[in-house]
Formats: sequence, C-alpha cells, structure tokens
Amino acid sequence: MKMLKKNQIIIYVIALMLVVAGYLNFTTSDDLKSAVQTSSTEEELAKMANIGDAQLVSSNVVPEEEVIEGKVENTLTNNIANNTTNNVKEEETVYTNNEAIKDNKDNDEYFSKSKLERDKMYSQMLETYEKVLSSNNSLETQKQSASEEIKKINNTKNSIMICENLILIKGFENCIIFVNGNSISVIVEDNELNVEEVAQIQNIISREMNAQIENIHIQSK
Repeated sequence: MKMLKKNQIIIYVIALMLVVAGYLNFTTSDDLKSAVQTSSTEEELAKMANIGDAQLVSSNVVPEEEVIEGKVENTLTNNIANNTTNNVKEEETVYTNNEAIKDNKDNDEYFSKSKLERDKMYSQMLETYEKVLSSNNSLETQKQSASEEIKKINNTKNSIMICENLILIKGFENCIIFVNGNSISVIVEDNELNVEEVAQIQNIISREMNAQIENIHIQSK
C-alpha cells in the first residue's frame, strides 16, 4: 500500500514536470518568434531608413561644405562686384572733380593773366603820355592831347572796374572787359549765358560806359 502511494506521487511529479516543461517550451518558442520577428522588423526599418536617407542625400541634400563654400563664393563675388562698382563710381567722381578743378584753375589763370596784361597796357600808355607832358621838347598841343588821353584812360579804367564789380555781383565768378574805341568786349565765366543774363550785362555796360548796345559784345568762357 505504501509502495503504491509512493509510485503514484512519483507519477504525479513526473506528469507535473512534463506539463511545466511543455508550458515553458511553448512560452519560449513564442518569445523567440516574437524576438525574431521584432529583430527582423527593426532590421527592415533600419534598412528602409538608410535607403530613404541615401535617396534624400543623393537627390536633395547638399553637403554642408559645399553650402558654406557656395555662400562664401557668392559673398566674395558680390563683394568684388560691389567694390568694383564703388571704385568705378569713386574714380568717375574723382575724375569729374579733378576736371572741374582743372577747368576752374584754367579759367582763373586766364582772367588773372588777361587783367594783368590789360593793366600793363594801360600803364604803358599812361607812362608814354606822361613823358610827353614832362618833356621840354613837347609842343603845347602835344601836351594838351596827352593830357586828354591820360584823362580818358583813367576814366576808362574806372568804368571798367565799376562794370566788372557790378557784373560779379550778379553771380558770375569772373569777368573781364576790353575797350577798343567804341567797341566793348565782355567775357564772363559761365557755361552758357541766357537771354536775361546777357540783358543784365548790356544794361550795366551801356549805363556805366555810355555805350551803344550794338557795340557791346558779350561771350562766356
């Protein structure tokens, strides 16, 4: 009887172990399958992800070095173009300013030199007539004529000075007047004289030098 019970217990234990072993085997198989499936799925996703990355890089993405290099090249190109344009503009401005300065200097020299030559001519004429006046060999008629010429020259010089100053007041930079008998030539520094400016100059010359309009010749320089 005891022997039978012992054998039954052993059988129960063995059966229980078989059941546990079968359960463990079933559970382990499912886990392995799940693990394999999960691993396979992750590998496939990784491959798909890698393939997608490769396609994006090959079709759209530009390497960072090329982007930076392109930006630098564009920046340098723009800077060079801007600098070149600015340099050209500066050179043109400098050239224009230099030309303007040169023209002004030439005009100043012309008017200054012309006035010196004119004044020198009047000085020589006055000196000649004064010698006639002071000479003991001169006749009274010669002295009288010399005296009248001296007076005329001084009056002309005074009238010229007044007219030139009045013309400058009108806004002209430079002006010079030459008198040759009844003919009066006026040269003013201006690119182009308009009708109103010509009329103003004519009125000044006509009034101060008692000259006829047709004898007044005006030109610009």
